[in-house]
Amino acid sequence: MTNEARERGSAAVEFALVLPLVLILALALVQVGLLVKDGLVVQEAARAGARQAAVTNDDQSARQAVLDAAASLDPARIEVSITRSEGAGSPVTVGVVYHAPVSVPLVSWLFRSPIDVSGKAIMRQETQ
Repeated sequence: MTNEARERGSAAVEFALVLPLVLILALALVQVGLLVKDGLVVQEAARAGARQAAVTNDDQSARQAVLDAAASLDPARIEVSITRSEGAGSPVTVGVVYHAPVSVPLVSWLFRSPIDVSGKAIMRQETQ
């Protein structure tokens, strides 16, 4: 066996040992990216719910605004809380919690499932 053949064999063995680790890291990075996307959707849904809660006293329409804004998420995994103070000009707070599943295969052992992603928005009420 020549020296060049040994080096190629050694490189192939090293590649075979490192490849699984690189793949796991890449898949974990994809999962983190999905969680960040879910966080942005949840924050926007909280803002939409707070805006609806600020212009109306109907908490159900505010919840519906949250669900409409979070249409890309599973509605069964969304929790919405609305807290109001009395009177126009006082704050209304809408909190949204999404129980995000770990959806990328082979990395579920790295993340606890589900992962809670939350968002909160506060706006001033325009109605009494």
